[in-house]
Amino acid sequence: MQPILWDKHDKRFGSLATGITHAKVPLPVTSASSIASLTVKQPLNVAWISEYPLEWMSDLPTAFRGLPRQHPASWMPVLLDEFRKVPQLKLHVCVLRKNVRQSQVFEQNGVSFHVLKVPPLLRAPSFFLVDTVVLKQELKRIQPDLVHAWGTERGAALVASRLGYPYLVTIQGLLTWYRELIPFSTHDRFATLLEKVGLRRARFVTTESTFTTGYLRQSFPHLTVIQAEHAPNPIFFQVQRRPQSAPVRFIAIGTLDFRKGSDLLMRGLNELTPDFPFELLVIGGSQGSIIDSLRPQLSAEFWRRVNFKVNLSPAEVAAELSTATIKVLPTRADTSPNAVKESVVAGVPAVASRIGGIPDYVFSGRNGILFPSGNLPALVDSLRNAVNHPLLGKGQVDASCLSETREYLSPVRMKQRFLEAYHRVLQRTPDTL
Repeated sequence: MQPILWDKHDKRFGSLATGITHAKVPLPVTSASSIASLTVKQPLNVAWISEYPLEWMSDLPTAFRGLPRQHPASWMPVLLDEFRKVPQLKLHVCVLRKNVRQSQVFEQNGVSFHVLKVPPLLRAPSFFLVDTVVLKQELKRIQPDLVHAWGTERGAALVASRLGYPYLVTIQGLLTWYRELIPFSTHDRFATLLEKVGLRRARFVTTESTFTTGYLRQSFPHLTVIQAEHAPNPIFFQVQRRPQSAPVRFIAIGTLDFRKGSDLLMRGLNELTPDFPFELLVIGGSQGSIIDSLRPQLSAEFWRRVNFKVNLSPAEVAAELSTATIKVLPTRADTSPNAVKESVVAGVPAVASRIGGIPDYVFSGRNGILFPSGNLPALVDSLRNAVNHPLLGKGQVDASCLSETREYLSPVRMKQRFLEAYHRVLQRTPDTL
């Protein structure tokens, strides 16, 4: 399939083309209802450059089915679904993939997906100049008003700075801060260097949590930082809780590695094995070396209580959360882990590290317990206290806290904050309507 050429004056595209000019038309930022009621002649043309999780889509074109699944990055589909409700936006999602036969464009529910083939092994070594060239060619066809670069981990922020369009960077993980807390590989140090270059060039960024907002403002004072929380999939707001308490059912979600504190998770629960019956479900990939190294160090009884699952869909994760007693996340470095957000809006108590943005979502005694990051004895005590807590130990949370976190992390609020961010980048205000 040849790339679709979006000719804004081509009558074949009906309302997307008729009467369109290049005047910058602002969107209101005051409320969702005012956005819905606004009539404009030209949609705001926005191009996302991202590692969008195509492989998780249920109705992919045949050419892309069977591709290996990458990180589900569920916050992007959530925002995309909300943006589909805004007729003043025309979205183009640009995704670079090395394992596709050729570049293709397909449309789904009004959103154009540009799947662009790139050569393997050249992206990072070229300082993402390969990405820049491929995206420049496609953006000439799209002619976006604004480019939205998702993440700094794979060069999106750096590439956006080279494309010649107004752009917004969204922080997903903050490598510059992570490096202050945990050992880094050579690859991660290289990615951190590129992140710093990208952030020094950027003007506008969005980020989650009050911690990351403050960190960026202090470390990169030239940036305009807009806090926009990433909302969990709506399915997690609809979980019907049937928490299991005999035995206690712990659940951990996320990549199994040192940063996420997987070693602390295993060691902490191993210490509690003689104290009470429990089971542990671990949902996440990259088991490999960390599990292999821990296996001979922990008791056989502990390993009998552990179950691993990978590549679960949001609906499958939500089903597991429905019966979980307590969510555990002993991470050493996290800005705003989505796994915690999914748990708190589902009403699952969380035992989590007091690090990064987590205190924005977990409130000790109300919907979980926080402990100092990296502190194994504190984790063990917190797990024991949670199990013995009159509310949390039954897999329940404070009702008012649940309501507050659901409102704070709602998809509608996420949509509104990102629309406001787009306005800031383009310096548009309702007064110019």
